[in-house]
Amino acid sequence: MLQILSVDDSRLRPVDPADGRLPPHTVWIDLHQPTSAEEAFLEAVLGLSLPTKEDMQEIEPSSRLYREDGAMFMTASVVWKADTPQPENTPVTFVLAHELLVTIRYGDPRAFRSFAVHAERNHALCASAPEVLVNLLDAIIDRLADILERVGSDVDAIARLITRRGDEPHRRRVPTEALEEALSRMGANQDLTSKARDSLVSLSRLVSFLELPGAVRDVKDLRERVRSLRRDLASLTDHATFISGNISFLLNATLGVINVEQNAIIKIFSVAAVIFLPPTLVASVYGMNFHAMPELSWRFGYPWAIGVMITSALVPYLWFKRRGWL
Repeated sequence: MLQILSVDDSRLRPVDPADGRLPPHTVWIDLHQPTSAEEAFLEAVLGLSLPTKEDMQEIEPSSRLYREDGAMFMTASVVWKADTPQPENTPVTFVLAHELLVTIRYGDPRAFRSFAVHAERNHALCASAPEVLVNLLDAIIDRLADILERVGSDVDAIARLITRRGDEPHRRRVPTEALEEALSRMGANQDLTSKARDSLVSLSRLVSFLELPGAVRDVKDLRERVRSLRRDLASLTDHATFISGNISFLLNATLGVINVEQNAIIKIFSVAAVIFLPPTLVASVYGMNFHAMPELSWRFGYPWAIGVMITSALVPYLWFKRRGWL
């Protein structure tokens, strides 16, 4: 789908191409899952060779950030489907050429839709293509910040669940189902954090490329905005690293809690085996079929055997209790 946006009263408004030409005051052309006809039309209008989907998936910096025919080609990974169980990173190419910004994408990150709506309703800084690019990057970074804030809040909730902070002095045991859910949530949060960090790194390279001599650096206000974006990206990258480390710690803590629970269960079985071992021995002795056993003809033989078995079970139990093993 090809969407053309032009500036009207400092607002971005979608317009339709007329007679195979771009409308006046066009500053942003958004290609979302473009068809071959749309790509051919835009290449003919701009006189540029646009990257294909396979080109956009290259990971080498030289294939993602370069100049060609007077245009700047910049590709970054952007997180989308962050609110679903299966978030993804999709490559997005930004082309700055001939006072136009062209974006090529095969995913639909929320930042693109929210920025387009905001720029259409408000007097945003969209008088030129470089301004649109900087504001769009700002919206993408804000979206990544929201994602990391949500992940951080969920990680804090998991930490409270695992450590039971704020509970009564005698802490309740964490249910096994809650531990399994915590492991699943930590895995999902780690996956999303990893994708967000990958996106931040690619955006940092893109912003550094923007600071090279060119349309953005030549404008003082935009130059300051780009520096601010670079600082925001560095801060968010550090925050993503911190969240990743926190998740790793909680993962080890959760596995430790599960190990303690399993050891407690094994301890119960071990103590029960030791307690019932002496009564079993007594019952085995009196269960032997020997005629010369005095207790066989004794009137109180049966109560005696029962009493010995109970006593032999109570003695280990009281001993374990005294030692604090129970």
